[in-house]
Amino acid sequence: MDHLDPPGCCGADDQAATVGIGRRAVLLGAALGTGALAGLAVPGRAFAAPAIYNPFSGYPITGSWQEHLNRGSLGGVDFAMSVGTRLPACGAGTIQNIPYNGTGGHTVTIHHADGYRSQYMHLSQFLLGNGAAVSAGTVVGLSGGAVGAPGSGSSTGPHVHWHMINPAGVRINPLTYIGQPGPGGLPKTSTEQDGIPGTIFYRRMQNWLRLTAGYTGPIDGAPGPNTYAALQRAMRAYGYTGPIDGQPGPNTWRAVQRLAAGHGYTGPIDGVMGPNSWRGFARFLNQDRWN
Repeated sequence: MDHLDPPGCCGADDQAATVGIGRRAVLLGAALGTGALAGLAVPGRAFAAPAIYNPFSGYPITGSWQEHLNRGSLGGVDFAMSVGTRLPACGAGTIQNIPYNGTGGHTVTIHHADGYRSQYMHLSQFLLGNGAAVSAGTVVGLSGGAVGAPGSGSSTGPHVHWHMINPAGVRINPLTYIGQPGPGGLPKTSTEQDGIPGTIFYRRMQNWLRLTAGYTGPIDGAPGPNTYAALQRAMRAYGYTGPIDGQPGPNTWRAVQRLAAGHGYTGPIDGVMGPNSWRGFARFLNQDRWN
């Protein structure tokens, strides 16, 4: 038998979800340069937002947003990396360099078209001039942070500090803001091997639901009611007939098991998710088209 308690709707809720128009449509309008979406008010956005991704996903986080707040900072996320690491722009915009920016040291600001700004702190070197236009992925500077080195500010070790600023001038967590995977897509989930869903599993699930079922929240691996409502919509194709209420129960999970049955799951369709159910679901989610 394949029995484990099914997950509840726990974790961070999908507060970045938009109303009336999907983020995918907003980003598509921005990418195409069409005027149809220009100036359109979307909750949490000034207007059609440029795509922002995490260019530092391959580096360990050594200071979380909450840890910054706990020590009196206005917020940020620190990524450990050696001095001189190339820093790609997280999105398109124009450059402003701020040398010796107090405790942040050398700081590069990327001004995005929608009024949001991204800032990298503790640089060892600027690479572009003020006003330079950049695309996502353009290298804008080199990391620093070595204690006492020029441009390090108050840094106590090599790293880059990243935060965003909204049009009202308030710092926001870039990892919360992001709703799209970065270049290269998402890593594969190990749930296919161990039967235990985790953050990467749920990020892949959210991205699948973004592409197919109208999910517009963040791809953060912390599913909430908006994620599960999208899952219920997707499960209509697998026999789910219950409400779209974001509260998955046995009927939702039976439909998921029917999906998993097409990807190696051979257990009962009983609405009780366990390792074998999760493995089958993970095989589906690990397809390249959901990267």
